[in-house]
Amino acid sequence: MTLARTIKRPTLHQELVDRIRDLVIEDRLKPGEKVPEKELCEAFGVSRTPLREALKVLASEGFVELQTNRGARVAEVTREELQDTFPVIARLEQLAGELACVQLSDAEIARIDDKHKAMVAAFEARDRPRYFKENQSIHQALINGANNKILQDHHKLLAAKIKRARFMVNLSDERWATAIAEHEIMIAQLRARDAEQLGQTMKHHIENKFRSIMKLLDDQA
Repeated sequence: MTLARTIKRPTLHQELVDRIRDLVIEDRLKPGEKVPEKELCEAFGVSRTPLREALKVLASEGFVELQTNRGARVAEVTREELQDTFPVIARLEQLAGELACVQLSDAEIARIDDKHKAMVAAFEARDRPRYFKENQSIHQALINGANNKILQDHHKLLAAKIKRARFMVNLSDERWATAIAEHEIMIAQLRARDAEQLGQTMKHHIENKFRSIMKLLDDQA
């Protein structure tokens, strides 16, 4: 498999983590599959030591599982973890939406609007990786816009656990189109600074994503 260009040394550790995480999120390294360390080292132009350090970080995030004397394998997405995590994420995003409506400046809202337009363009081009990155950028901008460090820290911890599952659901064309429509509503409410409604829409957006993921897992069972 063609993985990527080699990595420049100054950003080695973080870029390794980001690249391998993306391979998992984009389903190029599949659940239960052994992480091909030798192939990744050759593709990225690195030795085993920095690669394994990156895998430790990804293990702490729940993307891979380290096995004694057997390397690492890509973690499975479990129903139990999703059922425990999504309701909390939904409430955090609801609160973030309410706070961001008050805290964000007009210029910051305009920048989020630009991200939204880029996400719609990716949707129209059927560019799923670019869509997902723009989508996550919007959600992160709203989380940051809440200007609440406790909320940000808890959201970061939980979002890492379900990031791959959030990408999986976008593989459904029906859910993908629905997500775009939900984001259109979110942006309109953000522009109007309708804090209560934006919070509710963000909560329902995550809940709908959760239901779609559960249906996908049921269909695959």
